[in-house]
Amino acid sequence: MNHYPKILPFYMTYPMPLFYEEEDTVMRDLEYLQEMYPKEARRYQQKVGRILDRFDYDGSVIYDEYPDRMTLYKMAQDMMAVITREEEQEKRPISKELLPHITELIQILLYNEIYKRRQAKGSGLRKF
Repeated sequence: MNHYPKILPFYMTYPMPLFYEEEDTVMRDLEYLQEMYPKEARRYQQKVGRILDRFDYDGSVIYDEYPDRMTLYKMAQDMMAVITREEEQEKRPISKELLPHITELIQILLYNEIYKRRQAKGSGLRKF
C-alpha cells in the first residue's frame, strides 16, 4: 500500500495561467472576427472607437458594473449625430431610408467596443 499523497504535476498546481491564456484567446478571436466586418461597418467601428476614446477614463460610465441603459442610448445618439456630421463633411450623406439601420448599427458597435475595453481593463472578468 502506498500511503503517500498523490503528487500533482507542477502545471496543475497553479491553473490560473491557463485562465489568462483563455481570456487572451477570446479577445484575439473577437478582434479577428471584427476584421471580417463589411467595409462600411469597419469604417463605422473605427469612428465609434475614436469617439469613445473621450469616454475612456477611470470612473467613466462605460466601466460601471451595470451601465445605465438610457445613458448608453444617449451616448449612441450623440455618436450618431457626430458621425452624421462627419459623413456630410466627407460628402457621404446617410440616406433617410438607411438612418434607422445605421443608428442601430452604431448602438451595437458602441456596446461591442465598450465590452472590449472593459475586458482589456479587467472590468469584465476579474483577474486575481
